[in-house]
Amino acid sequence: MDHLDYKSLLPEELAERVAAMGEKPFRAKQLFAWMHKKQAVSYDEMTNLPGAFRDRLKEEPLTVLECVRTQVSAIDGTRKYLFRLPDGHVVESVWMRYHHGNSVCISTQVGCRMGCAFCASTLDGWLRNLTPSEMLEQVYRIQRLTGERVSHVVLMGTGEPMDNYSHVVRFIRLVSHSQGNDISQRNITVSTCGLVPKIRQFADEGLVVTLALSLHAPNDEKRRGLMPVARRYTIRETVDACRYYYERTGRRLTFEYSLVAGENDSGDDAAELAGVLKGLNCHVNLIPVNPIKERTFRPSGQKNILRFKNKLEKCGINVTIRREMGRDIDGACGQLRKSYMEKEGVADRR
Repeated sequence: MDHLDYKSLLPEELAERVAAMGEKPFRAKQLFAWMHKKQAVSYDEMTNLPGAFRDRLKEEPLTVLECVRTQVSAIDGTRKYLFRLPDGHVVESVWMRYHHGNSVCISTQVGCRMGCAFCASTLDGWLRNLTPSEMLEQVYRIQRLTGERVSHVVLMGTGEPMDNYSHVVRFIRLVSHSQGNDISQRNITVSTCGLVPKIRQFADEGLVVTLALSLHAPNDEKRRGLMPVARRYTIRETVDACRYYYERTGRRLTFEYSLVAGENDSGDDAAELAGVLKGLNCHVNLIPVNPIKERTFRPSGQKNILRFKNKLEKCGINVTIRREMGRDIDGACGQLRKSYMEKEGVADRR
């Protein structure tokens, strides 16, 4: 961080900073509540803090994101937001309403370096990691913009969460803190393309979030054609790391599987996938791939999707077909950001 980022500090760290400023301990709790429970956008809103204390706080900028574009789906009401970061970069987030509550899908990086063949997020490469406060702000701004509480958070937007490991772990601890926004960790899902050492490290953090692995193929050969990470870690290594995560946390595993017509959606693919996942306490989420103009991939037809689903179920695998949200508003990860940059003539600073 180039500056002291108060919003990224855990309560005990904030208490140390406030004490060093000569303030009483309860001021740290007030400041934390203003940032994370009331989600203030300026120090001036923090009216129960002494003016002199607020003036000292202003020496360090309060991280706040600016909404530069909003798209609302005419199909299902899904909202996609493009936020400008303090340094001018832009990231996107998605708000979705479900019967169980409001869910927000957030980005963890500006761009992505994982190179998955079907994903728009990776087309312009990786620029930088998001700070914990920038991830928090996506949730907080959306709550302010919609006037509704967010109950579920999914780290499945632009970026690979395990490639921004320490900031993601800190974000989870902050967004779930009882003195702050207090979102249950059981309602938080972290998606990863499969950085095996980080999955194992994550299992030992003492968190109780859901782990979702982007699998997308039933064998190493096909997976290497879709996901460069498969050249570093085999499916066996990756699934073994997921099994370790379940053993350490007791959290049922989720496997994301994007169905690409003619690539990974045959009956043989389904049977092979069932063999890979046999014996695991898991759930498979089938996703008709979102088409992007830079790629030739097409989503599987409904008939093939149902055939694939039925095959898995006959093999004893718990499976659902993901409800498609926001396809009419650049629904795939990275599409809104990319279209904004192209239309506005914005060039990210590398």
